[in-house]
Amino acid sequence: MEASEIMNIALMQGFAGISLFSVLLLMGLGLAIIFGQMGVINMAHGEFMAIGAYTVFLGSTLTEKFAPSLMQAYFPFAIVAAFVFAFAAGWLAEWALIRHLYKRPLDTLLATWGLSLALQQSFRTFISPKEVSPTLPDWLMGSWAPHEGLDIPINGMFVLALTALVTGGVMLALYKSRWGLRVRATVSNRPMANAIGINTKRTDRLTFAIGCGIAGVAGAAFTTIGSTGPTSGSLYIVDAFLVVTFGGAASLLGTVASAFGIAQTQSISEFFMTGSMAKVLTLSAIVLILMMRPQGLFAAKVRR
Repeated sequence: MEASEIMNIALMQGFAGISLFSVLLLMGLGLAIIFGQMGVINMAHGEFMAIGAYTVFLGSTLTEKFAPSLMQAYFPFAIVAAFVFAFAAGWLAEWALIRHLYKRPLDTLLATWGLSLALQQSFRTFISPKEVSPTLPDWLMGSWAPHEGLDIPINGMFVLALTALVTGGVMLALYKSRWGLRVRATVSNRPMANAIGINTKRTDRLTFAIGCGIAGVAGAAFTTIGSTGPTSGSLYIVDAFLVVTFGGAASLLGTVASAFGIAQTQSISEFFMTGSMAKVLTLSAIVLILMMRPQGLFAAKVRR
């Protein structure tokens, strides 16, 4: 095998890792806000991702049936709708369930696990027990070949651009907006935040809903690279928690670095061994690093 062929294979394998990184980061961002900033162990986070994916599927089906001339333009609007529906579901879940369980992390784990099972059954009953895929616009299909032997899928580049946009938006919102100021004040010192007039209960609800909305965007992005079933979201929940824990529970920068490291390690390892062995190697490396640095890569100092 020539050196140029090896280089092309390495680049394509690296880009496959970037595609995985994009999905993990979008999942991890929402979870970092919910788990890292609020201390809620949301086992239903994957199902909020599935809500976003099913929103795109339903948008595709309705557009194809009633307005086929808009098939090339529906997808960006479907992404926005995925955020809105997942946000609304998260707002309702926080109001009905999560708000009663703050400062009881094990109870939030059990309650959201039950919520995830209920949502999975709802997907089976009201949508489909089988995996479904939306009809994607033509401009998302195919690949880009910068030179001979190197093909980069267009859908992967789109997901990467979407991830960069969402990550930048979350960073700006957290550090440059009033909502971000209220979140950081609440995380830093909740009694003092209440004392200066911040409605911490409303901040908690909005934060949880935004985290779920970002998971919905992750689901919308996921439809470009895979099919969606009732348990699709649960397949990513462990990886999402690993990303947040490994990066540092209250650090968005750590979430970005962790998602990139995990995705690239797994992708490069799959070039030399089977997928299951690559997963074992990645998990083993994470466990070893967390044994030496249990607070994660980027520990945040938080007062309680």
